[in-house]
Amino acid sequence: MAYIGRTPTGSILTSADIADGSISTDKIQDNAVTPAKYIEVPSFRNLIINGDMSIAQRGTSFSPTGDAYVLDRFKLDYAGSPAVRYTITQDTNVPTGQGFAKSMKFDVTTAEASPSATTRLWTRLEGQNLQQLKYGTSNAESLTLSFWVKSNLTGTFIFWLYQEDGSNRSISKSYTINSANTWEKKTITIDGDTSGQIDNDNGAGFRVVWYLTADQSAYGTSSLQTSWGSYDSTAVATGQTNVGSSTSNEWYITGVQLEVGTSASDFEFLPYDVNLQRCQRYFEILSIKQASQENEIMNMISFNASQIYGTYQFRTEKRNDPSLVVDNGTNYFRYYRQGGNENFSSIGLDNSSLHQASLYGTGLSLTSGEGGFVRWVNNASTNDKVAFDSEL
Repeated sequence: MAYIGRTPTGSILTSADIADGSISTDKIQDNAVTPAKYIEVPSFRNLIINGDMSIAQRGTSFSPTGDAYVLDRFKLDYAGSPAVRYTITQDTNVPTGQGFAKSMKFDVTTAEASPSATTRLWTRLEGQNLQQLKYGTSNAESLTLSFWVKSNLTGTFIFWLYQEDGSNRSISKSYTINSANTWEKKTITIDGDTSGQIDNDNGAGFRVVWYLTADQSAYGTSSLQTSWGSYDSTAVATGQTNVGSSTSNEWYITGVQLEVGTSASDFEFLPYDVNLQRCQRYFEILSIKQASQENEIMNMISFNASQIYGTYQFRTEKRNDPSLVVDNGTNYFRYYRQGGNENFSSIGLDNSSLHQASLYGTGLSLTSGEGGFVRWVNNASTNDKVAFDSEL
């Protein structure tokens, strides 16, 4: 007899139950017990990557003085030259009982009582991942944004969605933090845009933005633009509470989800390795330096008497040909080969593609054709890195 499944009580349901006509409502449903649990297969309904703030390839603490990516896929943007500064960390302060382990925390370290420009957090989404929205047609889909937020401040805060493909269209929505120092879930519904077509390419289709500070004389002199329209800088952040007003201020966010439809579903948790791989399309660490250790970089071979070359295969296909990031501090590199080793100061990028990159080191005294491997050497600095950047 063929196995079909189990009833809510756990008994086996087989083809014989169908053949002898013995299926009853008791076998299909038993209201006296809790239905059997099931494993939800990810549908990737969340358009945001790393919305649970779990991936932090670049590090877990940042004190940027200008534009900088922080946790994976999220960037702090300084528009203009604001005086406010933050320490941004991957934090374990999260909503209770919601399944989250990490959040992103903004701690104001230099205050600006009256904002002279703007600071904002954003993530960008590829246009080819947004085609199901049918923007630019009469069938344009609505979206729902949901996220958890916490701050010692209460008041009005601004979320902004910007469509970057030529039409430069945008829409802003406000949300309210009602209770200080309390995690609150916010849900924002956004109508589909029947006018702004999104290009089907690997460029930025959406910029998804949370304002932290906004100069109201530049970004808030008009009524907030709550419907899709041409970008108007004076209407994008009207009413924004100034997170940067005091060094006592903090702002947290996690559980960011953007999905098709007019209601918010539960946050879609992905396995850590799947989430990491999605982030590595945009940024991938080759090696990260830990304090006072020799850390492996890669195998290389002497191309001539003074240069070494090697090829690194990416763990996942990149969005475009990536650039090389060498955050080396005062470390140096050491090339180990048979019978000896030599130090050199830097690694360079020869060329890159979607799947691999060729790197080189110079200033050595070698025999052509020798093989070996490269390590970082002897420094107390942490989180220095060699990485590949293919961010939007």
